[in-house]
Amino acid sequence: MIDLKSVTKRVSSLESVVPQEESRFTTGSPGSASKEESRSSRLLVAVGKSEPIGPIGSPLESVIGIDQRVRILDTELSPWRMICALRMQAPNGAAAIGTGWFVGPRTIVTAGHCVHSTQFFAGWADTIEVIPGLIGAGPVATMRPFGSIASGRFSSVDRWIDQADPDFDIGCIHLDEPLGDTVGWFAIGTLSVDELTGFLVNISGYPGDRGNGNEQYHAVNRVLQVSDRRIFYDVDTFGGQSGAPVWIQESVESPPVAVGIHAYGIGGTPGTFGITANSAPRIIPEVFDTIRGWIDEDGGLPAG
Repeated sequence: MIDLKSVTKRVSSLESVVPQEESRFTTGSPGSASKEESRSSRLLVAVGKSEPIGPIGSPLESVIGIDQRVRILDTELSPWRMICALRMQAPNGAAAIGTGWFVGPRTIVTAGHCVHSTQFFAGWADTIEVIPGLIGAGPVATMRPFGSIASGRFSSVDRWIDQADPDFDIGCIHLDEPLGDTVGWFAIGTLSVDELTGFLVNISGYPGDRGNGNEQYHAVNRVLQVSDRRIFYDVDTFGGQSGAPVWIQESVESPPVAVGIHAYGIGGTPGTFGITANSAPRIIPEVFDTIRGWIDEDGGLPAG
């Protein structure tokens, strides 16, 4: 058992509260926006377990071998609209891009280094603009189907803030408005090593090399290895996709369940593993409890 403490950017006297949570899953929501079925989801989202898809190739984030990412064009539909382009602003005015995703009406999960970085922000980010389902560069009315919202309230955990521990590179953006009620949110779950190994995982986010952080790209492949706190997979990513959801689906009809937070490329994979893989901090029970605490801090999930 790890004594994991939430750490919140100081903008008020409120303290983060991390309650004990017995359930291994939260309940996701498709949101109140269009119920139309996403053609991209039907064609691209992988379910269940499988052998690796496509060739395995030979940083922060990495394209492994042949680039298998596919652009998502119906980002106004579920689950793509639950995924957000992030525009991070440092206190000195420097800007960066990232990815986040809804876990509740007012709560966004992302990588810890998207909200707190000693190298880029010299501490906490100043503000972050959250743009659900961004579909490209162009007129705001057409490219941002759900608008955007800016926040200066962030949380992470002590293991990231104090030690920059890559196993706990997780962060949270707290919103003042319940935009998640409209776009929906991912369920989160804790799965064992045996349950995760061999699962096909989906990752979708906003890379800088394709679309300059304005276009959403999805890729899928198999989990290659699972450690106590990380998931390693042969899924293509690039800078800007830090913070993207790593999710599984049991079947075509089942809802997406996030099991990790994408954060690292092949440079973050131990050489002793003997694999070429990108990776994510796992949603282990302590991380699950912390995220639930952040959701509760923001008003919780609707009953039922």
